[in-house]
Amino acid sequence: MRLDDSKYIEDAPDPNLQPAANSSRSLPYTDGTWNGGRNGIGMSAAIEFRAITVATPQGRRLLEDISLSVEAGTLNVLLGRSGSGKTTLLRTVNRMVVPTGGEVFVNGKPNRDEDLIALRRSIGYVIQETGLFPHFNVERNVGVVLEAEGCARAERTRRSHELLVAVGLDPAGYANRFPNQLSGGQRQRVGLARALAADPDILLMDEPFGALDPLTRGEMQDMLRGLLAGLKKTVLLVTHDLDEALYLGDQIALLSEGKLIACLEPEEFLKSDLPEIQNYVRAFHRGERSAGRVARR
Repeated sequence: MRLDDSKYIEDAPDPNLQPAANSSRSLPYTDGTWNGGRNGIGMSAAIEFRAITVATPQGRRLLEDISLSVEAGTLNVLLGRSGSGKTTLLRTVNRMVVPTGGEVFVNGKPNRDEDLIALRRSIGYVIQETGLFPHFNVERNVGVVLEAEGCARAERTRRSHELLVAVGLDPAGYANRFPNQLSGGQRQRVGLARALAADPDILLMDEPFGALDPLTRGEMQDMLRGLLAGLKKTVLLVTHDLDEALYLGDQIALLSEGKLIACLEPEEFLKSDLPEIQNYVRAFHRGERSAGRVARR
């Protein structure tokens, strides 16, 4: 069973995954210090994972005692191979997954205390296949959250067009198209615009560019990097691509088998002597080494 594909984490809240009772024990790394390859809880954190555990009813741990801080206004990457638990951890933020132990704080408040619909509407969410409504045109897809909130049509249209421009799509040419009339990269741009429509402070991105070809993926990464530089959002991005993590991330958190191995800045990540990180870096550079051997023949 792959952790990211487990039936226990696809839909939430699952009645079999009930939060553990609040414990009086002290939480790890609450002084903001580095300890054992984990990032402590910071005072300016937009998202805090405190001793997060997710387990199936059979006792299998999908996440184990993860404590991690995501500072406001930064882009943090959850990196790992398929089944490492990175998507499971991401989904605890908007309560698509309910932890069986520990606590998730969003902007300083336990997210379990928030109204579920309000919580999810306040957090942008971008997935690989975008999830666009096929019977809505682009303009309506971008403004669908604002429509649900009762925003006036004129304001929805203005905001949709504003965001289409921001993600590199001309409203005159794209606003009235439908998802099946767009390329994969264009659909992903529309998905990003929709996630930003309600101006959330936090943006969750679950392998948003994973299905794109390398050139389109690079263009999307450039667009995202430029866009976020002006918006100052807090971003949590899931990927298995080390190049993407190094290019976009302020911090890279490596997960393996449901455990947090380390959370480091990109330069520190490449220099780390932790075996799990070295293995990941070596796998990433295999093509370069092979090409170098061929060139020397």
